[in-house]
Amino acid sequence: MHRLLVLYPEPTDPDHFRDYYVTKHLPLVMDWPGVLAWRYSFDVAATQGESPYSAVFEADFADADAMAVARSSPQGQRVSADVVNYATGGVVVIDYPVQDGIG
Repeated sequence: MHRLLVLYPEPTDPDHFRDYYVTKHLPLVMDWPGVLAWRYSFDVAATQGESPYSAVFEADFADADAMAVARSSPQGQRVSADVVNYATGGVVVIDYPVQDGIG
């Protein structure tokens, strides 16, 4: 599995961020081809001190190729282009292969 992780620093208008994210941005995510699962939270906390992020998003894909196809698709391009409409605090996007734990 391959995961896309999006970290959002505090936006200038948190209420606009939350409303836009839920009502406009997440519906775009639902159209992504190849996404196996996705999740998000506005309740980001650090184990110590202040969290540098106010929201987080994760999407799982079968592998890196499936994620690349999704991100380069017309739907993925719309998702990426939409970020400027709500993420006034910036955005950090990373991706990585997910390793299963043994225990």
